[in-house]
Amino acid sequence: MTNVINNYETIFVIDASLPEDQITAISEKFQAMITANGTVESVDVWGKRRLAYEIDYKTEGYYVLVNFASEAEFVAELERVYNITDGILRTIVIRK
Repeated sequence: MTNVINNYETIFVIDASLPEDQITAISEKFQAMITANGTVESVDVWGKRRLAYEIDYKTEGYYVLVNFASEAEFVAELERVYNITDGILRTIVIRK
């Protein structure tokens, strides 16, 4: 059976109250994970922005947008790691 490669877009929001080196480490961790399991098309770092509503009493987040291609099984693993990583406020993965 052949593995189907799909195009995805993910945005993850990191807690902006963390130290800059920790924000960079979290961002690089997920970028490396995506690169190891797929093909990264583009990475767009939006930086620190005000949230539309408070999340865990936080009003600012650090946004990173990644467009990539990978197998569907990897997306489930990516979402699992998002959920267990401290410092991640919100995430979304969309199939294009």
